[in-house]
Amino acid sequence: MAAALAPGEAGAMPVPHFDLLKTDSATAARRGRLRTRHGVIETPIFMPVGTQGTVKGVSPVQLRELGAQIILGNTYHLNLRPTSELVRELGGLHKFMGWDGPILTDSGGFQVFSLAKLRKMHDDGVEFQSHLDGKKLFLGPKEVMSIQANLGSDIAMVIDECPPWPCERDATAEACARSLRWAARCKEIATDNGFLAAGHHVFAIVQGSTYDDLRREAAEALAALDFPGYAVGGVSVGEPEPEMLKQVGATTPFMPADKPRYTMGLGTPPQLLKMIALGVDMFDCVLPTRVARNGLVFTPDGPLNLRNERYRADPAPIHGEVNNYATNFSRAYLRHLMVAGEILGCTLLTIHNLAFYLDLMAQARAHIEAGDYGAWHRAWVARYEAGAAAR
Repeated sequence: MAAALAPGEAGAMPVPHFDLLKTDSATAARRGRLRTRHGVIETPIFMPVGTQGTVKGVSPVQLRELGAQIILGNTYHLNLRPTSELVRELGGLHKFMGWDGPILTDSGGFQVFSLAKLRKMHDDGVEFQSHLDGKKLFLGPKEVMSIQANLGSDIAMVIDECPPWPCERDATAEACARSLRWAARCKEIATDNGFLAAGHHVFAIVQGSTYDDLRREAAEALAALDFPGYAVGGVSVGEPEPEMLKQVGATTPFMPADKPRYTMGLGTPPQLLKMIALGVDMFDCVLPTRVARNGLVFTPDGPLNLRNERYRADPAPIHGEVNNYATNFSRAYLRHLMVAGEILGCTLLTIHNLAFYLDLMAQARAHIEAGDYGAWHRAWVARYEAGAAAR
């Protein structure tokens, strides 16, 4: 593992912490502040996804202008290409990609789920066949913590096993037990090698599929290990939205109140607000950037597909209540760019969607502080869903 900075060394800081600033009286929504080596994160927050060391379609300067506080990278993909060793040799992921803010890296655990046909599960980790060239590699606690130390992650995720949906109870219980053993080993390695002492976070991941009691047991067992933060895992893996929200709601009450809570890999704007009401602080999702490349943009009145013929001569901006750089251009122009296959179209729509998500989180923080989050988020979701249904 790459040597971590010790407290007192240049660039080091005390072990970061989470300040719970306010809770909503009508919901479980929380307003917090998470301190990291590369900056303070105001929560609730959305993290743009930069799987390959880049958020597709936008530069680090544009991310800063949009108000991004933290971005996400992926351990599995970055270790395959260009390799974590090369990133370390070139100064770490922050320097490599030109981003000076906090970075969270996924452990590769989701690939245990998504690349099921290319992997073999073992008690001490997962054997993969690379989706790029078929080369074999192994990810266990030692490997994922070493890779994330090479990358210089501000927040490193433990490796876990994400059960599919649906999943039998016995298989889910086995995955939870394996994930708990791996989490304990990840923290032990991070402690022994000075990763935590140098001010990095390591977040545990709670699994349990659709079984409330297994989720509670997993959350309580991981809480006893005293991680700097906790994530809800195993959601948005094919289950209906009501079941997904039920799983989140069955997990957050048993996560430590004084630690940040992160739901991994989702979702739509209404889903984020609903999960904030369930006590979640942090989110990531490829949705806003991915759908932008297909012409879809988000508005307070639901999404618009700007590829539609109805916008061919439309002089209006994307939405009259939304203000970001992309709203300087008409729907007609944006549609033209997308239909013509111009790269600028993807960039402008990505800017819009990320700005929309990040501004929505800023609104959520403000309404939690004002004490009216419950009523505000219900009205916001109702308007969005009504607009979407009318199209």
